[in-house]
Parts: sequence; C-alpha cells; structure tokens
Amino acid sequence: MDRRFLTVLGVSLVFALVVSSIFYQMSARAGGSSKKPDQDSAVDVVVAAKPLSVGISVKPDDVKVVKMPAGAFPKGAFAKVEEVIDRPVISNILLDEPILDGRLAARGAGMGLAPVIPVGMRAVSVRVNEVVGVAGFVLPFMHVDVLVTGRPPGDQTFSMTTTVLQDITVLSAGQTIQPDARGQAINAPVVTLLVTPEQAEVLTLAGTETKIQLVLRNSADKTVTTTSGQKLQALYKNVKGTAGSSGDDSDEPKPVRRPRPRPVEVAQVMTPVAIPAPPPVPDQVVVIRGTTKTVEVVNNPRQNGVGRN
Repeated sequence: MDRRFLTVLGVSLVFALVVSSIFYQMSARAGGSSKKPDQDSAVDVVVAAKPLSVGISVKPDDVKVVKMPAGAFPKGAFAKVEEVIDRPVISNILLDEPILDGRLAARGAGMGLAPVIPVGMRAVSVRVNEVVGVAGFVLPFMHVDVLVTGRPPGDQTFSMTTTVLQDITVLSAGQTIQPDARGQAINAPVVTLLVTPEQAEVLTLAGTETKIQLVLRNSADKTVTTTSGQKLQALYKNVKGTAGSSGDDSDEPKPVRRPRPRPVEVAQVMTPVAIPAPPPVPDQVVVIRGTTKTVEVVNNPRQNGVGRN
C-alpha cells in the first residue's frame, strides 16, 4: 500500500478527532449555562399531598408546596396555600398533582353536591330499585336515558312506555358522588341526575305520576333518538283472541265488537176455551082463554127425564 496514502489518512483522522473534541466542549459549556438560569428561576407550586375526591373542601393538610421550574408552571396553578384553602373540589385530584383553578369551586360554594352543579343546571333525585337502577351499575358521571311507564291522559284503557329524557348525567348514587373504595358500582335506592330546569319539571312529574326506568348508555354516545313509544297491545299483537292480533302491525287499540242481544221471543200459546152449548129451547104452546094469554111448555127436558142420569 502506498505510504503517502497512509500518511494522509492518519492526518485526516487526527484532524477529525480534534474538531470533534472542540465541538463537544462547546456544547457542554452551552448546556451548563442554559441549566443554571432554570434552576435559579424555580418557583413554588401548590400540589395535592393526598388524593382529593369530589365534594370535599381543601384543608391545609391536604396540600403542600413544591419547587418547579418557572417554564413548567401549569396554567391556572397556585403558588400559595392560602389561595386554595376552604375551596370545594369539583374534580378528582391525584397525589402530587398541581392544584388547578378549574378543579376547585369558589370559596363559600358549599360542600357535597352543590359545587359540582354547573350554573344554570339543576340536580334532581329519583327513587329507584335494583332493577330500575340498572341492577346496581350506576356510577357517578355516567349517562342514562329516562323511560316512563303509565296510562296516557284521555285513554285509561292501556299502558304505554316512552322515552322522555336522553343523555342525562348521573351526579350521584345514593349519598355519595364517588365510586366505592374498589371502584365498583353503587347499588343505591336514590340516583341524582343533572338536568336543565325544564327537564327537572319533566322528571318530577314523571316520578309522581308514572314509573321511572333508567337505561344505561355509552357516555360517548350523544345521539338523540326520536321514538314513538310502545303500547301494551304491541306485546300481545301475535296472541290470538286479543286486540291487535288480526294481522296488522298497528299499535292502535282495536274496538271490540260485542254481539247484540237477541230479542226474546215470547211464544204465544193459544189455549182453546170450551164454549158451553146453548140449552135446548123447549117447545111452547100458546093458550088463550078469553082475554088471558098463557104460554105452556109441552116438551120440558127435566119433566120428560131428558138430561137425567
């Protein structure tokens, strides 16, 4: 191999190592100088000292202050503990998570369910049982539809089920607005729903006059479906001998035709009446004696023995 070529190759490698070393030292100095200002500009931020659930009011033992670079300070966070004390929590806060203004209600908003209710909305509680409450699978902040079953006004002859409210948020199940310790559903006799004032009127009337059934739905499903309701006759339309089983699929009640009562025919029996025969006319003789006229019977049946036994 050519010795000149090897010499040029060796010089090139030495030159490359020198240039790389210079650039590495310059980069290290630039990185060190950029970190010092960040460490010097660290600021205080209030974080959760333990998990905070919805409905509680923040106390001094629930939060702590940690250092954080100024560039990483979250928007809406707090730098002083006094700014978050006695404010209700309206969204779950995890351990060591910065306390944000959007997760707290205003001071004095109260505790429990009230701070969770948005402005302009209402919370209405309805009494349910295990079946009506979707067999215990009701969790706070799930979405349900509300069905009612009753007799329509003006026609009390049949029952009807219809959907009156759709995509309604569940605020609480029973007395709690959080799942249980294991994250399981809560089987509670009372479910509180988040509704508008108009929906609150509908829900209250339905709870008073009808039976309420909750239907669980996917929280991501925002579709509002228009339904016509189902009548009792629709359940038995294929059963013979019932209204609506003549073959048509109409849900309207069919009038039941009742046979007219047949008139009672009174048989007039003509009983023959025996008419007695007229008595026999006796033979009479007119006798004139002078000026006296008399009539004498000459053939009297009784005198002659006629008619005697």
